[in-house]
Amino acid sequence: MTIKYSDEHSWAKVNDDGTVTIGITDFAQEQLGDLMSIDIPEVGCQITRGEMVCTIESVKTASELIAPISGEVVEVNNALEDEPENINDDPMGDGWIIKVEMSDESQLDELMDEDSYENIT
Repeated sequence: MTIKYSDEHSWAKVNDDGTVTIGITDFAQEQLGDLMSIDIPEVGCQITRGEMVCTIESVKTASELIAPISGEVVEVNNALEDEPENINDDPMGDGWIIKVEMSDESQLDELMDEDSYENIT
């Protein structure tokens, strides 16, 4: 499965069922430090590319997850409510944040591949 990256340090992975899993990159979690809490959006809400999806609080600061694509949230990672450190431990695995039904697949073409993302970090 292809993983795409935004310059706001989020990632988007297209799943076999056509949904897209979204989270923050390893670089982003390193910059934030130990995570304390995350304000996860609710299933059914609409997210818009380039706008804030949720707030992630760490011991250092609060940061926002900016949506890399637009669509409807169809699943959330409820484990993060009690274990936000999953993002620190495995940001692109168990630390995923939401799954979205895309409203415009062409938005994926505007995101970066891994090499391009590594060049900006």
